[in-house]
Amino acid sequence: MHWLVSLPLAGSKEDTWSSLQQLATYNAPLAECHKFNIPELRVGTLNSLMELSDDLVKVNSMLESVVNKIRRQMFDLSVGGDEEARVEGMPPETYMERFAWDEAKYPPRRPLKDTVSAITDIVAELEDSLKVRVSEYNQLKGQLGALNRKRAGNLAVRDLTSLVDKDDVISTENLTTLFVVVPKTSKGDWNGGYERLSDYVVPRSSKLITEDGDYALFRVALFRRVCDSFKAACRTAGYQVREWEDDEEKQAAEQESNATLETSAADRKKRLEQWSVTAYGEAFSAWIHVCAIRLFVESILRYGLPPRFLAALLKPNQKTVPKLRKALAATFGGGGGMFEGDEKAAGGIPGEGDMFPYVSFTVAID
Repeated sequence: MHWLVSLPLAGSKEDTWSSLQQLATYNAPLAECHKFNIPELRVGTLNSLMELSDDLVKVNSMLESVVNKIRRQMFDLSVGGDEEARVEGMPPETYMERFAWDEAKYPPRRPLKDTVSAITDIVAELEDSLKVRVSEYNQLKGQLGALNRKRAGNLAVRDLTSLVDKDDVISTENLTTLFVVVPKTSKGDWNGGYERLSDYVVPRSSKLITEDGDYALFRVALFRRVCDSFKAACRTAGYQVREWEDDEEKQAAEQESNATLETSAADRKKRLEQWSVTAYGEAFSAWIHVCAIRLFVESILRYGLPPRFLAALLKPNQKTVPKLRKALAATFGGGGGMFEGDEKAAGGIPGEGDMFPYVSFTVAID
Protein backbone atom coordinates (compact mmCIF):
# COMPACT_ATOMS: atom_id res chain seq x y z
CA MET A 1 0.00 0.00 0.00
CA HIS A 2 1.21 3.49 -0.90
CA TRP A 3 0.04 7.02 -0.15
CA LEU A 4 0.11 9.84 -2.63
CA VAL A 5 0.31 13.05 -0.63
CA SER A 6 0.47 16.72 -1.43
CA LEU A 7 2.00 18.92 1.26
CA PRO A 8 1.94 22.73 1.49
CA LEU A 9 5.35 24.23 0.96
CA ALA A 10 7.27 25.24 4.04
CA GLY A 11 9.77 27.50 2.27
CA SER A 12 11.08 25.93 -0.91
CA LYS A 13 10.25 22.49 -2.29
CA GLU A 14 13.64 21.23 -1.17
CA ASP A 15 13.03 22.55 2.35
CA THR A 16 9.66 20.80 2.44
CA TRP A 17 11.20 17.60 1.09
CA SER A 18 13.86 17.70 3.79
CA SER A 19 11.19 18.18 6.46
CA LEU A 20 9.26 15.20 5.12
CA GLN A 21 12.32 12.98 5.10
CA GLN A 22 13.23 14.12 8.59
CA LEU A 23 9.88 13.21 10.15
CA ALA A 24 9.17 10.07 8.09
CA THR A 25 12.60 8.50 7.80
CA TYR A 26 15.35 10.09 9.85
CA ASN A 27 13.57 10.65 13.19
CA ALA A 28 11.88 7.23 13.02
CA PRO A 29 11.30 4.62 10.28
CA LEU A 30 7.70 5.61 9.62
CA ALA A 31 7.68 5.44 5.82
CA GLU A 32 9.73 5.27 2.65
CA CYS A 33 9.52 8.59 0.80
CA HIS A 34 9.87 9.34 -2.91
CA LYS A 35 9.31 12.54 -4.81
CA PHE A 36 6.33 12.33 -7.15
CA ASN A 37 7.03 14.67 -10.02
CA ILE A 38 4.00 16.36 -11.57
CA PRO A 39 4.57 18.93 -14.32
CA GLU A 40 2.89 22.32 -14.40
CA LEU A 41 -0.49 21.22 -15.72
CA ARG A 42 -3.10 23.52 -17.18
CA VAL A 43 -5.32 24.73 -14.36
CA GLY A 44 -8.38 26.15 -16.12
CA THR A 45 -11.22 27.66 -14.09
CA LEU A 46 -12.26 26.84 -10.56
CA ASN A 47 -15.58 25.45 -11.77
CA SER A 48 -13.83 23.17 -14.27
CA LEU A 49 -11.54 21.86 -11.52
CA MET A 50 -14.47 21.14 -9.21
CA GLU A 51 -16.33 19.30 -11.99
CA LEU A 52 -13.18 17.37 -12.88
CA SER A 53 -12.67 16.47 -9.22
CA ASP A 54 -16.05 14.74 -9.21
CA ASP A 55 -15.44 13.02 -12.58
CA LEU A 56 -12.07 11.70 -11.45
CA VAL A 57 -13.76 9.65 -8.73
CA LYS A 58 -15.48 7.51 -11.39
CA VAL A 59 -12.52 7.54 -13.75
CA ASN A 60 -10.13 6.39 -11.05
CA SER A 61 -12.43 3.57 -10.02
CA MET A 62 -12.77 2.38 -13.61
CA LEU A 63 -9.05 2.48 -14.30
CA GLU A 64 -8.15 0.66 -11.10
CA SER A 65 -10.72 -2.01 -11.93
CA VAL A 66 -9.29 -2.59 -15.41
CA VAL A 67 -5.72 -2.74 -14.07
CA ASN A 68 -6.77 -5.38 -11.55
CA LYS A 69 -8.69 -7.37 -14.18
CA ILE A 70 -5.68 -7.54 -16.45
CA ARG A 71 -3.38 -8.47 -13.58
CA ARG A 72 -5.74 -11.26 -12.49
CA GLN A 73 -5.79 -12.51 -16.06
CA MET A 74 -2.00 -12.59 -16.06
CA PHE A 75 -2.00 -14.74 -12.93
CA ASP A 76 -4.75 -16.99 -14.33
CA LEU A 77 -2.48 -17.63 -17.31
CA SER A 78 0.41 -18.45 -14.95
CA VAL A 79 2.28 -15.28 -15.85
CA GLY A 80 2.37 -11.97 -14.07
CA GLY A 81 4.30 -12.72 -10.93
CA ASP A 82 6.51 -10.01 -9.52
CA GLU A 83 9.09 -10.85 -12.15
CA GLU A 84 6.54 -10.57 -14.99
CA ALA A 85 4.36 -7.56 -14.11
CA ARG A 86 6.22 -4.68 -15.68
CA VAL A 87 5.46 -1.06 -16.44
CA GLU A 88 7.88 0.46 -18.92
CA GLY A 89 10.35 -2.30 -18.07
CA MET A 90 10.18 -2.00 -14.28
CA PRO A 91 8.02 -3.39 -11.44
CA PRO A 92 4.87 -1.32 -10.74
CA GLU A 93 6.19 -0.10 -7.40
CA THR A 94 9.43 1.07 -8.98
CA TYR A 95 7.50 2.80 -11.75
CA MET A 96 5.57 4.78 -9.15
CA GLU A 97 8.74 5.65 -7.26
CA ARG A 98 10.36 6.91 -10.48
CA PHE A 99 7.22 8.35 -12.01
CA ALA A 100 7.81 10.80 -14.85
CA TRP A 101 4.95 12.41 -16.71
CA ASP A 102 4.71 11.24 -20.34
CA GLU A 103 4.63 14.64 -22.03
CA ALA A 104 4.60 13.19 -25.55
CA LYS A 105 1.51 11.12 -24.85
CA TYR A 106 -0.25 13.57 -22.52
CA PRO A 107 0.83 17.17 -23.27
CA PRO A 108 0.85 19.08 -19.95
CA ARG A 109 -0.71 22.21 -21.43
CA ARG A 110 -3.69 20.39 -22.87
CA PRO A 111 -6.93 20.94 -20.91
CA LEU A 112 -7.04 18.41 -18.07
CA LYS A 113 -10.53 17.28 -19.03
CA ASP A 114 -9.26 16.36 -22.51
CA THR A 115 -6.31 14.46 -21.03
CA VAL A 116 -8.58 12.52 -18.68
CA SER A 117 -10.93 11.75 -21.58
CA ALA A 118 -8.01 10.48 -23.71
CA ILE A 119 -6.78 8.27 -20.88
CA THR A 120 -10.29 6.93 -20.31
CA ASP A 121 -10.65 6.05 -23.99
CA ILE A 122 -7.32 4.21 -24.00
CA VAL A 123 -8.18 2.09 -20.98
CA ALA A 124 -11.75 1.46 -22.18
CA GLU A 125 -10.31 0.03 -25.41
CA LEU A 126 -8.00 -2.19 -23.39
CA GLU A 127 -10.95 -3.44 -21.35
CA ASP A 128 -12.98 -4.20 -24.49
CA SER A 129 -10.03 -6.00 -26.04
CA LEU A 130 -9.54 -8.00 -22.84
CA LYS A 131 -13.16 -9.18 -22.93
CA VAL A 132 -12.90 -10.28 -26.57
CA ARG A 133 -9.56 -12.03 -26.16
CA VAL A 134 -10.58 -13.82 -22.97
CA SER A 135 -13.86 -14.93 -24.54
CA GLU A 136 -12.06 -16.36 -27.58
CA TYR A 137 -9.51 -18.14 -25.40
CA ASN A 138 -12.12 -19.52 -23.01
CA GLN A 139 -14.08 -20.93 -25.93
CA LEU A 140 -11.04 -22.86 -27.15
CA LYS A 141 -10.13 -23.77 -23.59
CA GLY A 142 -13.61 -25.24 -23.06
CA GLN A 143 -13.36 -27.30 -26.24
CA LEU A 144 -9.92 -28.52 -25.23
CA GLY A 145 -11.21 -29.39 -21.76
CA ALA A 146 -14.00 -31.47 -23.28
CA LEU A 147 -11.44 -33.24 -25.48
CA ASN A 148 -9.18 -33.98 -22.51
CA ARG A 149 -12.13 -35.35 -20.54
CA LYS A 150 -12.84 -37.70 -23.42
CA ARG A 151 -9.22 -38.79 -23.42
CA ALA A 152 -8.51 -38.97 -19.71
CA GLY A 153 -11.95 -39.44 -18.19
CA ASN A 154 -13.39 -42.70 -16.97
CA LEU A 155 -14.72 -45.30 -19.37
CA ALA A 156 -18.18 -43.74 -19.30
CA VAL A 157 -16.91 -40.69 -21.22
CA ARG A 158 -13.47 -41.59 -22.53
CA ASP A 159 -12.85 -41.94 -26.24
CA LEU A 160 -12.62 -45.65 -27.09
CA THR A 161 -10.53 -45.28 -30.24
CA SER A 162 -7.22 -46.05 -28.55
CA LEU A 163 -8.71 -48.81 -26.39
CA VAL A 164 -10.42 -51.04 -28.95
CA ASP A 165 -8.39 -53.34 -31.16
CA LYS A 166 -9.76 -54.36 -34.53
CA ASP A 167 -9.34 -58.01 -33.53
CA ASP A 168 -11.97 -57.42 -30.84
CA VAL A 169 -14.58 -56.44 -33.41
CA ILE A 170 -16.90 -59.00 -35.01
CA SER A 171 -18.78 -57.66 -38.00
CA THR A 172 -20.62 -59.74 -40.61
CA GLU A 173 -23.86 -59.42 -42.53
CA ASN A 174 -25.82 -60.67 -39.51
CA LEU A 175 -23.49 -60.19 -36.54
CA THR A 176 -22.21 -57.00 -34.92
CA THR A 177 -20.24 -55.97 -31.86
CA LEU A 178 -21.26 -53.70 -29.01
CA PHE A 179 -19.08 -52.26 -26.26
CA VAL A 180 -20.66 -52.01 -22.85
CA VAL A 181 -19.46 -50.03 -19.83
CA VAL A 182 -20.30 -51.90 -16.62
CA PRO A 183 -19.79 -50.62 -13.06
CA LYS A 184 -17.02 -52.68 -11.46
CA THR A 185 -19.40 -53.61 -8.68
CA SER A 186 -21.62 -55.25 -11.32
CA LYS A 187 -19.01 -57.29 -13.17
CA GLY A 188 -20.30 -60.52 -11.68
CA ASP A 189 -23.88 -59.73 -12.73
CA TRP A 190 -22.69 -58.95 -16.24
CA ASN A 191 -20.66 -62.13 -16.63
CA GLY A 192 -23.50 -64.23 -15.33
CA GLY A 193 -26.36 -62.60 -17.18
CA TYR A 194 -25.32 -60.75 -20.36
CA GLU A 195 -26.45 -63.69 -22.53
CA ARG A 196 -29.99 -63.33 -21.16
CA LEU A 197 -30.33 -59.59 -21.75
CA SER A 198 -31.74 -60.30 -25.20
CA ASP A 199 -32.32 -63.13 -27.67
CA TYR A 200 -29.62 -63.96 -30.16
CA VAL A 201 -26.63 -62.94 -28.05
CA VAL A 202 -23.57 -64.96 -29.08
CA PRO A 203 -22.72 -67.25 -26.13
CA ARG A 204 -19.38 -66.69 -24.43
CA SER A 205 -18.70 -63.64 -26.68
CA SER A 206 -18.11 -61.28 -23.73
CA LYS A 207 -14.54 -60.11 -23.43
CA LEU A 208 -13.05 -57.65 -20.92
CA ILE A 209 -11.29 -54.94 -22.95
CA THR A 210 -10.05 -52.74 -20.12
CA GLU A 211 -11.09 -51.30 -16.78
CA ASP A 212 -10.41 -48.25 -14.61
CA GLY A 213 -11.18 -47.37 -11.02
CA ASP A 214 -14.95 -47.24 -11.58
CA TYR A 215 -15.89 -49.17 -14.68
CA ALA A 216 -15.07 -52.17 -16.85
CA LEU A 217 -15.42 -52.18 -20.64
CA PHE A 218 -16.75 -55.41 -22.20
CA ARG A 219 -17.11 -56.52 -25.78
CA VAL A 220 -20.15 -58.59 -26.74
CA ALA A 221 -21.31 -60.01 -30.09
CA LEU A 222 -24.95 -60.39 -31.11
CA PHE A 223 -27.28 -60.42 -34.09
CA ARG A 224 -27.86 -57.00 -35.63
CA ARG A 225 -31.63 -57.32 -35.44
CA VAL A 226 -31.63 -57.42 -31.64
CA CYS A 227 -29.32 -54.44 -31.05
CA ASP A 228 -32.11 -52.12 -29.96
CA SER A 229 -33.62 -54.56 -27.49
CA PHE A 230 -30.17 -55.40 -26.09
CA LYS A 231 -29.36 -51.69 -25.59
CA ALA A 232 -32.69 -51.16 -23.82
CA ALA A 233 -32.00 -54.10 -21.52
CA CYS A 234 -28.54 -52.69 -20.76
CA ARG A 235 -30.02 -49.35 -19.75
CA THR A 236 -32.48 -51.10 -17.47
CA ALA A 237 -29.64 -53.05 -15.86
CA GLY A 238 -27.53 -49.90 -15.32
CA TYR A 239 -25.03 -50.57 -18.11
CA GLN A 240 -23.96 -48.07 -20.77
CA VAL A 241 -23.53 -49.06 -24.39
CA ARG A 242 -20.75 -47.01 -25.99
CA GLU A 243 -20.68 -46.30 -29.70
CA TRP A 244 -17.58 -47.20 -31.70
CA GLU A 245 -17.03 -46.97 -35.44
CA ASP A 246 -14.43 -48.79 -37.47
CA ASP A 247 -13.90 -45.81 -39.77
CA GLU A 248 -10.21 -45.07 -40.26
CA GLU A 249 -10.85 -41.93 -42.31
CA LYS A 250 -13.15 -40.50 -39.65
CA GLN A 251 -10.70 -41.38 -36.89
CA ALA A 252 -7.86 -39.74 -38.81
CA ALA A 253 -9.98 -36.63 -39.38
CA GLU A 254 -10.81 -36.46 -35.67
CA GLN A 255 -7.15 -36.81 -34.73
CA GLU A 256 -6.23 -34.00 -37.12
CA SER A 257 -9.04 -31.83 -35.76
CA ASN A 258 -7.92 -32.49 -32.18
CA ALA A 259 -4.32 -31.62 -33.03
CA THR A 260 -5.48 -28.38 -34.67
CA LEU A 261 -7.55 -27.54 -31.58
CA GLU A 262 -4.58 -28.11 -29.27
CA THR A 263 -2.34 -25.94 -31.44
CA SER A 264 -4.95 -23.18 -31.67
CA ALA A 265 -5.55 -23.17 -27.91
CA ALA A 266 -1.82 -23.03 -27.13
CA ASP A 267 -1.30 -20.23 -29.66
CA ARG A 268 -4.29 -18.25 -28.33
CA LYS A 269 -3.02 -18.63 -24.77
CA LYS A 270 0.46 -17.44 -25.71
CA ARG A 271 -0.92 -14.41 -27.54
CA LEU A 272 -3.20 -13.58 -24.61
CA GLU A 273 -0.25 -13.86 -22.23
CA GLN A 274 1.83 -11.49 -24.34
CA TRP A 275 -1.04 -9.04 -24.75
CA SER A 276 -1.84 -9.10 -21.02
CA VAL A 277 1.73 -8.24 -20.06
CA THR A 278 1.79 -5.31 -22.49
CA ALA A 279 -1.74 -4.14 -21.66
CA TYR A 280 -1.06 -4.24 -17.94
CA GLY A 281 1.86 -1.86 -18.30
CA GLU A 282 -0.17 0.51 -20.47
CA ALA A 283 -3.21 0.45 -18.18
CA PHE A 284 -1.15 0.88 -15.02
CA SER A 285 0.73 3.84 -16.49
CA ALA A 286 -2.55 5.45 -17.53
CA TRP A 287 -3.96 4.92 -14.03
CA ILE A 288 -0.98 6.55 -12.32
CA HIS A 289 -1.23 9.52 -14.68
CA VAL A 290 -4.83 9.92 -13.56
CA CYS A 291 -3.67 9.69 -9.95
CA ALA A 292 -1.20 12.48 -10.70
CA ILE A 293 -3.98 14.60 -12.19
CA ARG A 294 -6.11 13.80 -9.17
CA LEU A 295 -3.39 14.91 -6.81
CA PHE A 296 -2.81 18.10 -8.79
CA VAL A 297 -6.52 19.02 -8.97
CA GLU A 298 -7.16 18.38 -5.28
CA SER A 299 -4.01 20.31 -4.37
CA ILE A 300 -5.15 23.39 -6.33
CA LEU A 301 -8.60 23.16 -4.76
CA ARG A 302 -7.00 22.67 -1.35
CA TYR A 303 -4.13 25.16 -1.40
CA GLY A 304 -5.16 27.59 -4.16
CA LEU A 305 -3.08 29.35 -6.82
CA PRO A 306 -0.34 29.61 -7.76
CA PRO A 307 0.52 25.92 -7.24
CA ARG A 308 2.71 25.69 -4.14
CA PHE A 309 2.88 22.13 -2.92
CA LEU A 310 5.17 19.12 -2.76
CA ALA A 311 3.85 15.88 -4.24
CA ALA A 312 5.31 12.72 -2.71
CA LEU A 313 4.83 8.97 -2.71
CA LEU A 314 4.94 7.35 0.72
CA LYS A 315 5.11 3.67 1.60
CA PRO A 316 4.05 3.72 5.25
CA ASN A 317 5.16 1.24 7.86
CA GLN A 318 1.84 -0.42 8.66
CA LYS A 319 2.71 -0.66 12.35
CA THR A 320 3.21 3.09 12.69
CA VAL A 321 0.45 4.54 10.49
CA PRO A 322 -1.23 6.52 13.34
CA LYS A 323 2.13 7.96 14.37
CA LEU A 324 2.92 8.95 10.78
CA ARG A 325 -0.46 10.62 10.34
CA LYS A 326 0.04 12.57 13.54
CA ALA A 327 3.52 13.69 12.51
CA LEU A 328 2.34 14.78 9.05
CA ALA A 329 -0.55 16.73 10.54
CA ALA A 330 1.69 18.42 13.08
CA THR A 331 4.28 19.45 10.49
CA PHE A 332 2.10 20.24 7.47
CA GLY A 333 -1.25 21.05 9.03
CA GLY A 334 -1.08 24.80 8.59
CA GLY A 335 -1.62 24.92 4.84
CA GLY A 336 -5.33 25.76 4.83
CA GLY A 337 -8.68 24.09 5.46
CA MET A 338 -9.24 20.40 5.87
CA PHE A 339 -9.08 18.01 2.93
CA GLU A 340 -11.30 15.00 3.10
CA GLY A 341 -9.27 12.02 1.99
CA ASP A 342 -10.39 8.49 1.40
CA GLU A 343 -8.43 5.54 2.69
CA LYS A 344 -10.72 3.03 1.03
CA ALA A 345 -10.21 3.70 -2.67
CA ALA A 346 -7.11 4.60 -4.62
CA GLY A 347 -7.37 8.20 -5.63
CA GLY A 348 -9.53 9.22 -2.69
CA ILE A 349 -13.14 10.37 -2.76
CA PRO A 350 -13.78 13.84 -1.37
CA GLY A 351 -16.57 13.74 1.19
CA GLU A 352 -15.85 10.20 2.35
CA GLY A 353 -13.37 8.66 4.76
CA ASP A 354 -10.91 10.22 7.18
CA MET A 355 -9.99 13.91 7.11
CA PHE A 356 -6.41 15.21 6.96
CA PRO A 357 -4.98 18.75 6.87
CA TYR A 358 -3.17 17.85 3.64
CA VAL A 359 -4.08 16.05 0.43
CA SER A 360 -3.75 12.29 0.78
CA PHE A 361 -5.11 9.15 -0.83
CA THR A 362 -4.14 5.52 -1.07
CA VAL A 363 -2.91 3.62 -4.12
CA ALA A 364 -3.12 -0.15 -3.70
CA ILE A 365 -1.16 -2.11 -6.29
CA ASP A 366 -1.06 -5.57 -4.68
